[in-house]
Amino acid sequence: MFESLFGKKHTLSAEAQTNAHITEKISQMNLTDMRAYLNNRITGFNVCEFGLSEVMKKLIFIDEESEQRYLKADDMDTKIKKAFDLVLMIAVHKKISITTVEYIQEFLEVYKEIIEKFDRRNKQIYASKLHEALKTSINGVHSIEELKNKMQVLGK
Repeated sequence: MFESLFGKKHTLSAEAQTNAHITEKISQMNLTDMRAYLNNRITGFNVCEFGLSEVMKKLIFIDEESEQRYLKADDMDTKIKKAFDLVLMIAVHKKISITTVEYIQEFLEVYKEIIEKFDRRNKQIYASKLHEALKTSINGVHSIEELKNKMQVLGK
């Protein structure tokens, strides 16, 4: 109505539309679908930096509808293991960003007790695997930033 009065139309940029589509799509995914997304097995839906951070957001933040986090202490071990493996996949992904690394750090803080409990109960070493993956992701982001800086210096 107001567009016709004032002659302005508000349109979203292509990137904003793509990001909205990614957010919507990932919000409906389960762990298996997110794994397929990270392995680039979903046609027409390529992995990107924004998508990686959206997957991490889904794992970390509290859902508005259920008012709970994605993982709970009483979840089945298979669900918890899949979530940990998903974080490990994201940490070594070549399209990781600084934002995603921060989400991985937050994941380790939020789920610290669940990680320790899972390791004790199942005689696993996910705590050390996740910390090593965090270090790897930090190094990956650092090397990407160095490459970008070199490209700027060279003028490419």
